[in-house]
Amino acid sequence: MEQRTKLFLFTFLFLFANQSAILSIAVESKITYINVMSLGAKPDGKTDSTAALTSAWTAACNSSKPASIYVPKGRFLVNQQAELSGPCRNKVITMRIDGSIIAPSDYNVLGSTMFWIEFKSVDGLSIRGGFLDGKGTGLWACKAASGKSCPTGVSTLGFTNSNNIKIYGLTSLNSQLFHIVFNGCTNVKVQGVKVTAAGNSPNTDGIHLQFSTGVKILNSKISTGDDCISIGPGTSNLSIEDVICGPGHGISIGSLGRDFEEEGVQNVTVKRVTFINTQNGVRIKSWGRPSKGFVNHVVFQHATMINVQNPIVIDQNYCPDHINCPGEVSGVQINDVLYQDIHGTSATEVAVKFDCSKKNPCKGITLEDVKLNYKNQQAKSQCANAGGNSLGLIEPSSCL
Repeated sequence: MEQRTKLFLFTFLFLFANQSAILSIAVESKITYINVMSLGAKPDGKTDSTAALTSAWTAACNSSKPASIYVPKGRFLVNQQAELSGPCRNKVITMRIDGSIIAPSDYNVLGSTMFWIEFKSVDGLSIRGGFLDGKGTGLWACKAASGKSCPTGVSTLGFTNSNNIKIYGLTSLNSQLFHIVFNGCTNVKVQGVKVTAAGNSPNTDGIHLQFSTGVKILNSKISTGDDCISIGPGTSNLSIEDVICGPGHGISIGSLGRDFEEEGVQNVTVKRVTFINTQNGVRIKSWGRPSKGFVNHVVFQHATMINVQNPIVIDQNYCPDHINCPGEVSGVQINDVLYQDIHGTSATEVAVKFDCSKKNPCKGITLEDVKLNYKNQQAKSQCANAGGNSLGLIEPSSCL
């Protein structure tokens, strides 16, 4: 009897002491784990791992349990377009990247495919860590050389018609075109992301979004050759906070007005962004042509400008390089835009410029506590067809 009691006590103490391990085993049994190397991927930077990546996705997507795809340390070549589609059986898929996924060095391999890696119709995906190397330098050089025939190139990472997306700690290097694109997505969180491309790299927007709602971009650093963040038609309820931008073309709403039947942009908040040696700071741009598009309820708040060419700008006669300009009047209506606590230095004399539509003047523009200097002297502001008011200290003097 005494021996049975001792055995019971020993068993109880063992289970109690190891309850965390038992719980861990129980939790793990409820998750499908997939290592891309078990499906043929090799971390040598030479072996094409596209099939392994797509097979891992298929297994995760078809799993009835939450699934985790693991890309270990090393360099994994994805030499073809990887289209990773849903809908999936489960709504909890995590892709953890400890290594680098690299594109082919020959830009002709991917050609003018829209995306290198694209997620379509996915609900409940998290991507954590890792590097995506788009190998875009060769294509940039091709485009810079006059008279050469070059493909359009591909954007690195795309999300189409997808919901509940989270991206943490991902680094995107040298994309051929846009780095990260959200098209028709809802409930997206991007945090701790780093985007890097040369300041003269063409059309390498850091993050582009359109027809998307409920997007948050937080604590990220974006250095590129085009817009750090570009905000296209159909975007609403967007929050951008604690971002460092530069080099690049700043944070831009637009370009809008490309089409007559176009959805508007509304409820955008940009807070605590630092712009360093950028072409623009906070910008709204639209083509000079008829459109049903609009911009409503935008807040640019607590921004720091360091040697920025155009710190605050609305351009409703947008036409890059002044080639094939529409030459009409913009139909995009801009209303209720707040610029609050914007300070720093302008690289040009005109630090604030509102060039609005003659037929659809900008309305409800508010400048509050703006202080921008040009070469340690007072800068200037220019307004055309812009109405609003000014509060607090305003330098340069308001032209509203």
